[in-house]
Amino acid sequence: MMSAGAARAVACAAAGEGRMTARARARTNGGSAAAWRVARWSEGRAGRSRVSGGVGGGFSGAALGGAGRAGADKSTAAVAVNGERAPSIDEMDMDPEHVKFASQDELDQSEVMVCKDGVCSYVIDDIIAPVKSDMEQMRSNILDIVGRKNPLLLAAADQIFGAGGKRLRPVLVFLVARATAQLMSMDDITERQRRLAEITEMIHTASLVHDDVLDDCDTRRGAETIHTLYGTRVAILAGDFLFAQSSWYLANLDNLEVIKLISQVIADFADGEISQAGALFNCDVTLEGYLEKSHNKTASLIAASCKSAAVFSEVSEDVKMDMYEYGKHLGLAFQIVDDILDFTQSEAQLGKPKGQDLASGNLTAPCIFALGRNPRLRELIETQFADPKDLAEAIEIVNESGIEDARRLAREEADMALAALKGLPEGKAKTSLVDMVGYVLERLY
Repeated sequence: MMSAGAARAVACAAAGEGRMTARARARTNGGSAAAWRVARWSEGRAGRSRVSGGVGGGFSGAALGGAGRAGADKSTAAVAVNGERAPSIDEMDMDPEHVKFASQDELDQSEVMVCKDGVCSYVIDDIIAPVKSDMEQMRSNILDIVGRKNPLLLAAADQIFGAGGKRLRPVLVFLVARATAQLMSMDDITERQRRLAEITEMIHTASLVHDDVLDDCDTRRGAETIHTLYGTRVAILAGDFLFAQSSWYLANLDNLEVIKLISQVIADFADGEISQAGALFNCDVTLEGYLEKSHNKTASLIAASCKSAAVFSEVSEDVKMDMYEYGKHLGLAFQIVDDILDFTQSEAQLGKPKGQDLASGNLTAPCIFALGRNPRLRELIETQFADPKDLAEAIEIVNESGIEDARRLAREEADMALAALKGLPEGKAKTSLVDMVGYVLERLY
């Protein structure tokens, strides 16, 4: 049976516009400026990626808001999935104002995001289920690597790899590995794909440890950060060690294509941090610049690791590129939603202060959209919130003027991620990849 999440995705996708390019979809999406800009940006990265064709529609008008497009009535029709009637968009009643996002404590207890009127959300345990044993083995291996090589870091290891979170990046590596292995009629995934998942998690975790030092964050996902517990020196050493160890394992994969892909990710991390640092409190930052930075800091690793997992299944170039596109657009949707939640959720739900990015001068998608509508926001930002009440006023302006456009932008990215899965065979792994898009749109850490 298809999961409820997959059924909703199929219902949305089947009601979409058909096979269209990202820019063509943007033209028909009610003239959405956000849709047009994201299509232009995606096409502009021709050297690194391409916009996938495939079924449009995806999650448009679903988890994060209304239809936001001309001809939205077409997207409300219910379709049959495996003989069962899937609910229409209207029936799902998933307007953002009606969705209840659970706190981390609630998630830990139930693992389900509870929505109004009994509408089920995506269950992360169900998404991870096809690769659960793979993930358990990976975590054990990483803890062994850190503790065996560096006893100094052993005390910090469990904090680094155990502070909440769902480890979505290695999950995606394993899901793509299993889906493409099925495509190629392989008996099982390869040891190099398993090592790739470990490399991906080490690189991501290293970047978080260093980010927390740069941003002087005391908590992450409600837990104290490494530099808070053990000091900046240990945090820097831990991050450096993880980067170094991942580089060593990467070289030993003995595949030049994958080495180039993942090496570019580390360069992208640095570019993203530098561009962010150079644009603090800059009210003239563009949406294209924000997307470029978000690609470098978030989407690059997801895209490269998804494509690398496909490389080790020896699939065609088209499938490899589709996996890159899936990871890139999923990663961008992930970051945009994260930036939305920074304004809409409470400190208890976020595990960090509300509006922290804005307070530090990091202007994200909701803020960029709001700047175009309310000149008062520019005044508050350019004075760097001189008055203690200024930040609260700025957050209120963003919530009123920038959230809806940011939601549309996240849905556009989700649509393109779904379209990139068109070449994968039906099965548990593909179903989880589809559901992961819905989970990203609804998620809360």
